[in-house]
Amino acid sequence: MPRGDGTGPFGQGSGTGRGMGRGRGRNGGNSPGAGPSGNCICPSCGAKLSHQASVPCNSLNCPKCATRMLRE
Repeated sequence: MPRGDGTGPFGQGSGTGRGMGRGRGRNGGNSPGAGPSGNCICPSCGAKLSHQASVPCNSLNCPKCATRMLRE
């Protein structure tokens, strides 16, 4: 915005559209589900399994009580 009025350079818009944002988008933060490391935990009995890359924890059943696992 060279003129400070939000019009941006001639013919290119204001520069505030999609893709202009900064930050760590989907699955890029420290939230559960981010990255290949961590554990899968059973919400019922508390059993833990090491998380395997590309295998969602909620697709696994607990080996002790057969409850669906969650990401720790």
